[in-house]
Amino acid sequence: MNILMLAGIIIMTITTIIMSMASLLSKKSITDREKSTPFECGFDPFYSARIPFSLKFFLVAVIFLIFDVEIAIIMPTMMTMKSSDPMQWGLSFTIVIVILLVGLYYEWVQGSLEWTT
Repeated sequence: MNILMLAGIIIMTITTIIMSMASLLSKKSITDREKSTPFECGFDPFYSARIPFSLKFFLVAVIFLIFDVEIAIIMPTMMTMKSSDPMQWGLSFTIVIVILLVGLYYEWVQGSLEWTT
């Protein structure tokens, strides 16, 4: 068990070092103004090349990810239901569900779930 944990730590350390070095070495330090502007056959662009992104889409995506991760954590607990104390399992499962519902209520009160604002 200790050898497996040590091997995992070494692999993660080496991976982190390699990715950090690749990130540092591959970045361009000089940005060219012409390369970052839109190009339409030599003419000045009629419209902005950047389409404005609605913050509501981003907020809904973040809320979805948070609750999706929580559901992914809840699903394996169904397998442990038979091998654990039913009272303790029920209490811990109820606490997780209450935390999820409180988070959902908070998002609702803050207006994050209202689309027409």
